Amino acid sequence: MTGPAHPTLREIADRGIPFALIARDGATVELLTGDVVDVELLADIPLTDESGSPREVLALVPFRQVRERGFECHDDGAPLRCLIVAERVSIPRDEALAQLPTAPVALDGAGFDIADEEYADIVRRVIADEIGRGEGANFVIRRDFTAGVKTDAATAALTWFRALLEHERGAYWTFAVVTPGHVAVGASPEAHVSARDGVVTMNPISGTFRHPAGGATPETLSEFLRSTKETEELFMVVDEELKMMSAVCSDGGRITGPHLKEMSRLTHTEYVLRGRSRLDPREILRETMFAPTVTGSPMQNACTVITRHETTPRGYYSGVAALFTPRLTLAAGEPTHDLDAPILIRTAYLEGGRLRVPVGATLVRHSDPYGEVGETHGKAAGVLGAIGAVPRDAAAEAAVAVAAAPRAEPAPEVIDEDAPAPAPRRLADDPGIAELLASRNARLAEFWLNPQGADEPGPFTGRSALVVDAEDRFTTMLAHQLRHLGLDVEIAPWSRVTDAQIDAAELLVSGPGPGDPRDTSSPRIRRMREVVARRRDAGRPLLAVCLSHQILADSFGIGLAPLDAPHQGLQKSVDVFGTPASIGFYNTFTAHVEPGTARAGDAEIAADASGDVYALRGPGFASVQGHLESILSRDGMTTLQRLVEQALTPVPA
Repeated sequence: MTGPAHPTLREIADRGIPFALIARDGATVELLTGDVVDVELLADIPLTDESGSPREVLALVPFRQVRERGFECHDDGAPLRCLIVAERVSIPRDEALAQLPTAPVALDGAGFDIADEEYADIVRRVIADEIGRGEGANFVIRRDFTAGVKTDAATAALTWFRALLEHERGAYWTFAVVTPGHVAVGASPEAHVSARDGVVTMNPISGTFRHPAGGATPETLSEFLRSTKETEELFMVVDEELKMMSAVCSDGGRITGPHLKEMSRLTHTEYVLRGRSRLDPREILRETMFAPTVTGSPMQNACTVITRHETTPRGYYSGVAALFTPRLTLAAGEPTHDLDAPILIRTAYLEGGRLRVPVGATLVRHSDPYGEVGETHGKAAGVLGAIGAVPRDAAAEAAVAVAAAPRAEPAPEVIDEDAPAPAPRRLADDPGIAELLASRNARLAEFWLNPQGADEPGPFTGRSALVVDAEDRFTTMLAHQLRHLGLDVEIAPWSRVTDAQIDAAELLVSGPGPGDPRDTSSPRIRRMREVVARRRDAGRPLLAVCLSHQILADSFGIGLAPLDAPHQGLQKSVDVFGTPASIGFYNTFTAHVEPGTARAGDAEIAADASGDVYALRGPGFASVQGHLESILSRDGMTTLQRLVEQALTPVPA
């Protein structure tokens, strides 16, 4: 934007026209202007004009769009807002900064809408009433920092955008979107999903290290990276996003990492997932709503839990900003648009003269309530510090800025006692930090770490399976692994699978799901019990996983009980009929026998020394408590093959 023909950013704002500013590469700011259209469904996002020609669209997708997938939410009517891009201009970063206002935006009545102690109580209830009762592995519950703003919305947006551009390092997108009646300004660290040239990428980020005063050091970060809670939290969100990848990518997705995401006040840990897909980008977006890092897992039940414990709607928090850009070159059958969609977190919203900065903490079985309170303060501080609502840690910001700057090759060593201290390098460059990060992968399944191209035909090529989904999309990962073994696989949700389908399936895989397997008041639990009983009574091949394993055990008279401590995202080495296996567990309930019990009817039992049952097998059936499809299951594929073979073994006449 160097020529006089283009209006300045201030002039754009003064005109009152819709616009967006996006900084993605650190060197330029993209200015998008155009008309605004609100639509009802993701499929309605207008990627073509009246003549059918592709056009660029920036969509703000609110959390309420989870209704498209049948999930619960507080519906606030927040619109699926589309900026139809009429003009795009790239502005050098320094030039953009020169055009942006610098006077601070005054706030009044600032503070969190939920008091610290009240939020700590919510954490305790979620751990006890949700995770403790098998409703899921982790859940994200938000609170909002709010304040009054008297400055006009466009000026506030430009001011905050400038501040974020100057002070918040490491963001994936730094952005401002100004549309009638609504402003969103943020520095999102996380790309939820992108699709470029047919390659889908997801970027699960979890674990939050709040920098101490003066900045982070390798020593302080090392302690964080050794935290079991933070490590397992990241593994759980990777598992959850692999469920989504397996639903949209023909090759299931491969994980790389872990990496550090270093920001001004926080450092996160992250993985990158990649796979290939020919789906329309709007369908990819629909199937990946929304990131488990801001909802929880399993996703469907997480939305229900959020609805129970958050009393107000989320608006755009945990939704996405989705930029659909027409492809310049197209391969046969490929979508016409690329997609770039960061998560709407670390974002300030301004509506009706009120600022709102929503933040949440990921609650797991061993969360400390006051630690999670502190995490929400730390997350809000990254945005609030940049826009001047809380004091900035100038020393920490300076250290991050210097570390991020490019450096020339080192000159010959000259000792100068009066020289400044050496510039700190990025934390990820420290050998000890790199070793700690790399060591995490030793725990993970090679299946998901290695490329998953075409292999030799699987051992069950020519055979088929029906997977019944009990509201846990681990079934998409399980189906992908079964296909890798050669099976032709179909997935059917519990609420729509018919008795005819159950009877006709060559192999029926009764899948995992949340909840208490004893709860016959639940229509889902009742139907899963019918599915397992129907197959067992018919003597037809059956593989039961997690919840369904518990139901199968119950049918043999094996008792069911809650664990003393939930096994949510826990890796264990167990004996599966004489073969040790490292498997990931996500269960709150267990089948239990007296120690040493080896059989129940015609079922052979694999159990630990305490009597917790990990697997069953018998004529035409097999079951497993753990999730063989999880990244935590190093021996998942070999164990799955053994159990499928057991289930498909013909029952003696």
